[in-house]
Amino acid sequence: MKDYILASSTWDKEELDAIAEVIKNNTFTMGKKVAQFEKDFANFVGSKYTVMTSSGSTANLIAVASLFYTKKPKLKRGDEVIVPAVSWSTTYYPLYQYGLKLKFVDINLNTLNYDLSALKGAISDKTKMIMCVNLLGNPNDFNEINAIIKNKDIILLEDNCESMGASFEGKQTGTFGIMGTFSSFFSHHMATMEGGLVVTNDEELYQILLCLRAHGWTRNLPKDNLISKKSDDCFSESFRFILPGYNVRPVEMSGAIGIKQLIKLPKFIEERRKNAKLFCELFKDNKNFLIQEEIGKSSWFGFSFIIKKDSKLNRKEVLKRLEEARIEYRPIVAGDFTQNEVMKFFDYEIYKDLKNAKILHTNGFFVGNHQVDISKHLNKLAKVLNGGGG
Repeated sequence: MKDYILASSTWDKEELDAIAEVIKNNTFTMGKKVAQFEKDFANFVGSKYTVMTSSGSTANLIAVASLFYTKKPKLKRGDEVIVPAVSWSTTYYPLYQYGLKLKFVDINLNTLNYDLSALKGAISDKTKMIMCVNLLGNPNDFNEINAIIKNKDIILLEDNCESMGASFEGKQTGTFGIMGTFSSFFSHHMATMEGGLVVTNDEELYQILLCLRAHGWTRNLPKDNLISKKSDDCFSESFRFILPGYNVRPVEMSGAIGIKQLIKLPKFIEERRKNAKLFCELFKDNKNFLIQEEIGKSSWFGFSFIIKKDSKLNRKEVLKRLEEARIEYRPIVAGDFTQNEVMKFFDYEIYKDLKNAKILHTNGFFVGNHQVDISKHLNKLAKVLNGGGG
């Protein structure tokens, strides 16, 4: 067991009571609680529609899939999609699974999001979409990105799974693109056991998401939908399939928990930002480490470190110090993803070289942030990393 762990439970009696209520009602599959949570979440982020799924990964899956099934398809197999070199695996997998060509672009070592000059240079006449990942709670600079793609027919899709509650110029991340995805897994900003969400303002995409989430059938669609006209015959409509969908529905308990967690989320984010303020004070202008530079208002998923080029430290020694001090750590997300064996399955190219992603991969690590005061742990962390022991 570690003293300073990556993540801690956000639950108390309210969540357990919410689970008990679902058990009492004996309705475990997706129902009224999920629908209420979706409505509440849409209001929270300022979006018209929310679709809850079984995970952030499946949120990414149906978000990508939905772009193939609009009346005028927004994507087709072989289209080029720009992706950052540093993100989680399931940012990339749905793109591969739908036959898209991935173009990997370098990141900025300070923000950990896109290197904007590299992003601008990577865009070609073949580029149809940019996957915009807000890494470790940190928003991208959407003013710059929108300026880069202005007057270009390029879709912006946000993977916001690590950045729930973050904002840029007063607007919630996850709402800048045509869709945005979120995760409510245990280690994230709020937890619903397992869970994910897709938000959008596009009614057609919303209805496609509803259909794809549950088998590709018509049952969950309104009668006057934009995909396929429904009859009044409940029998024939009960098992009528119109899209090649999945079963990525959440369970009712997750929706019930989400309702309670969402009420607490602003306080969780506030505490994370208080912890981040202390963290930045402790490590600002550190001679050995780069820390993440905030864009907009980060929701501070965790605290990253990259050992500077001119530092005499090496990561193996630093991680040993953390181990001895009982401080839990991880790579920064998945590091430079192009160094994984799974790449042999992808259709991809790399734009120029990924020098910053490689530095992060070799010299980076991160520790956890929490929704409670961790000043004691942060002060200990500073002592350990500055050579003072545990």
